[in-house]
This record gives sequence, C-alpha cells and structure tokens, in this order.
Amino acid sequence: MEPLQHGSVIPLYHQLKERLKEAIEAGRWTPGDKIPSENQLVDQFGVSRNTAKKAIEELVQEEILYRIQGKGTFVAKPKLQQSLMGFYSFSRVLKEKGLNPRDIILKVEEVQPTEKIQKALELGKTEMVIEMKRLRCANNEPYILESSFIPKSVVSNPEQLKRVGEISLYDLFAQQFNIVVTKAKEAFEPVLIRPLESEYLQTEAGQPALLLERTAYDINGMPVEFCISIVRGDRCRFYTELT
Repeated sequence: MEPLQHGSVIPLYHQLKERLKEAIEAGRWTPGDKIPSENQLVDQFGVSRNTAKKAIEELVQEEILYRIQGKGTFVAKPKLQQSLMGFYSFSRVLKEKGLNPRDIILKVEEVQPTEKIQKALELGKTEMVIEMKRLRCANNEPYILESSFIPKSVVSNPEQLKRVGEISLYDLFAQQFNIVVTKAKEAFEPVLIRPLESEYLQTEAGQPALLLERTAYDINGMPVEFCISIVRGDRCRFYTELT
C-alpha cells in the first residue's frame, strides 16, 4: 500500500481508511481475512494509535470490516445491494452479480389467510390461499426467508409451485397460470431475527433484519401474491436514488 501524505489537508485517518478499502477492493484481503492490527498499522504508516483506531472503527461502522473480541479485525462479506427504483427479481440480481441463486422450497400448502392477507389480496372471508414458504440462497448461503400467499383461485395446480427455483415465480405464473405480473408495492421495516428464523437463515437470533412485504399485481391491477420476507441485514442492502 502507498504511504500516507502527512502534509496533506486530508486527515490521516481518512487516508488510512481509504488505503485499507483499496486493498480490500483489489483483492489483497478477501472476506474472512484478518487485517493488520492497530499496532501494525501504526508501525507501517507512521501514525498514532488513535488514527489507526478511528480508520478501523469507521470501516467497522460501514460493515466493510468486523471485529471478533480477542481475535482481531476481519474483512466482512460484501452486501448484496439492490436499487428500489424499479421492478426487480432477486434471482436475476444474483445472477447479474455473479452469484448462484438457489431456492429451497420448505412447504406448499393450502391455508386460511389472516385478515391482513385477505385485505392485501382483496379476498372474501371464505377464500383460501396457497402458502409457498422458501429459503432464498446465494452460493448456498441463506439470505431471505420468504412466504408467498397466492389466492387459491389463481393457482390451478399448487404442485407446480414446487418448480420455483428451476424458474422464477413470476415466470411460472405466466407459463402455467396465464398471469403476467406487471407491478408490485413494497414496504420495509427493521426487525430482529427470531429464534426459528435464525435456524433457517443460519445466523444468530437478535441480529438485525428487514421485514419486507410485497403485493404483486397482474396486468388488470388485481393482486395475485402477498409476500412476507425476512431479509438478513448483514447480507443485503436496499437503496434508492433521489433527483
């Protein structure tokens, strides 16, 4: 790494932070690698302990690094970033980023919808839904625990839903049920992962996550899916752009 410019107007801690980021982006350190200690950075760059500490702390706050008590500081796995500016497919996003998507179907069964699901799908009180629960993975690492609720009247053959993963849910809708999804509404809120969810997502209970609720509509504006997802906060990041 290049030496720091001690006479620069740019603070030393910021220069050091950028050097560390550049090393990570260049592949010098990969996810899980331990970076030099504060003392080693002090010796290498000729800075104070406070300067080294601040540079590392900011990278930890940005979740580029993480600390393990008594062991050191390590490179974090990069988060999957997804824009909210338009309609998107999780599987397609993963493929575009060079990751291998995989869906594990946990169950497909007919259930009585809750009042919230009835309202979202504009159902009558006696109408049933098909619940498809799946674990959405990237490179075999679980990212999202997801339950899709689909009006029973929409799904002529629920067993077809077990093909999801081979093809996307909305492609299956088009091919098997003659339904074209054209838009969706989503809402997000921060939550903590509960014990049962942590077992599926292979992370600790109490870790931050996003609760995502999506209602998908067909070409006629009728709701055809209400989806509830628990998205790992340490693996995914959503953003929007303001103009």
